[in-house]
Amino acid sequence: MNNTSQNINILLVEDDLNLGSLLKDYLSLKNFNVTLCDDGMKGLNEFVNNNFHLCILDIMLPKKDGFTLAEEIKKINQNVPIIFLTAKQMQEDKIKGLKVGADDYITKPFNSEELLLRINAILRRVESKNDPNETQNFNIGKFHFDYLNRSLKLKDKEIRLTSKEGELLKLLCQNKNHILNRDIALNKIWKTNNYFSARSMDVYISKLRNYLKQDKNIEIINEHGIGFRFVIRS
Repeated sequence: MNNTSQNINILLVEDDLNLGSLLKDYLSLKNFNVTLCDDGMKGLNEFVNNNFHLCILDIMLPKKDGFTLAEEIKKINQNVPIIFLTAKQMQEDKIKGLKVGADDYITKPFNSEELLLRINAILRRVESKNDPNETQNFNIGKFHFDYLNRSLKLKDKEIRLTSKEGELLKLLCQNKNHILNRDIALNKIWKTNNYFSARSMDVYISKLRNYLKQDKNIEIINEHGIGFRFVIRS
């Protein structure tokens, strides 16, 4: 996938036409091609008949709710990224959204720039998946990370990573200098999102910090209530 926004087609399904029009205009100014629909049935029809690189779906939609629409979209193309828009703060909705295949969610009201950052982060991950060399091998400051062999090397010293350490470090690398959402990491790696898996992830984050502390330009920063920012200073 070409990562220039001019080549990215976005399906936006939002029944609040004021918000939908504002988002469409904003993303169009950023050179994305945006198709706006105001109910789930129209959204599914557009997806069936056109090629989209990313979908932004409201959860509370007329005719077909966002969860159902996402499930049907994933049956057609399981690889298309989905972002949910929700007015609810309920954790259950967030978990359900991720379980039906969403890549991210954003709670209303939100800043348009925040949505843009999340879109670009997802597109970078998609592009990385399509590039085997980029996906499997990462230069992290003074370290080299070989994901397939779960190897983290600094000069002649090698650290063998566990499976979850490797998966977590890969996600951090794919979101370098951007926020990795906690819920996405938990559902992607642990396949669940509860107190115990969250505490487990915190333990693995601490282990990765310990491995990487030999390079002072590397930092894993806690973003309270959101996730982690993997900062690599040049």
